Amino acid sequence: MASSTVARVRRPGRQQDPRPAGSPGRVRRHLPSSPWLFAAPGLLIVGAFILYPFVSTLVNAFTDRRTLIPGRFVGLDNFRELLHDEMFWTGLRNSALYVVGVVPALVLLPLLLALLVQKNIPGITFFRSAFYTPVVASIVVVGLIWVWLLDERGLVNSLLEAIGVGKVGFLSDQWLLLLSAMAVTVWKGLGYYMIIYLAALANVPRELHEAASVDGAGAIRRFFTVTVPAVRSTMVLVGALSSVAAFKVFSEVYLMAGPDGGPAGEDTTLVMLVQRTGTGLTGRVGYASAISVVVFVVTVALMLLVLRADRKEDA
Repeated sequence: MASSTVARVRRPGRQQDPRPAGSPGRVRRHLPSSPWLFAAPGLLIVGAFILYPFVSTLVNAFTDRRTLIPGRFVGLDNFRELLHDEMFWTGLRNSALYVVGVVPALVLLPLLLALLVQKNIPGITFFRSAFYTPVVASIVVVGLIWVWLLDERGLVNSLLEAIGVGKVGFLSDQWLLLLSAMAVTVWKGLGYYMIIYLAALANVPRELHEAASVDGAGAIRRFFTVTVPAVRSTMVLVGALSSVAAFKVFSEVYLMAGPDGGPAGEDTTLVMLVQRTGTGLTGRVGYASAISVVVFVVTVALMLLVLRADRKEDA
């Protein structure tokens, strides 16, 4: 009798929580929709500010919509007009040149800078902070500072005139203005990509450098045989990020060349053309959306080309 009672007591089964339902320590069973409630604010922000503008741009690209006029479906007329728009080809040329001029510098120079500041020597923290300061500075402030420096009456031209070289039209010549904007982009992006390279260099085994040194390799040879192969994937990442950012450049050229895009608009980029065409009370929203679609397609193509080149090297 007693043994059966004990067996009945020890029989496995679900035990009831003796604590009342409203007690703080009681674990409640949540509904399946509970995770979605936590993710809802973020999803709403993404949908309102990313997905909806993206879909709206795609739809508007096939219409003749203007700022105050809904517009009607016109098919591929906007894209056909792009083929005969000289300003579009000018913007495409300048954006492509910007990629060619900026990306190699932003891939190599931050790596060299990271190699210089990764050593733990007295005072190196100051230089790391100094190199990163342009990253956190406002692009508007940075652009205005460089405009004041490169203006005809600015500091740079004053120094050139003092040493007998004469004034240089950094902001009035078509190609010098574009090169000046590229220099600002490189100067501002050095610190950002330097941090990425510092994280990658921290994972490079020290034994590789020591083994190369034992074999008689100098600093330059170790750079090409040890450092570059070890951070090659990071270089691909930096190349992809900087390519997309360079092709979509707007602020630097807009601040230095003005809203008209420099002399006769010859320094206009594609994003500047989107802003100029699609804003205002009579803005051609449909045509500007078509240009935006081209910018999107080209940026995706750039990223795919970089990734494809990386896969070929791995193979």
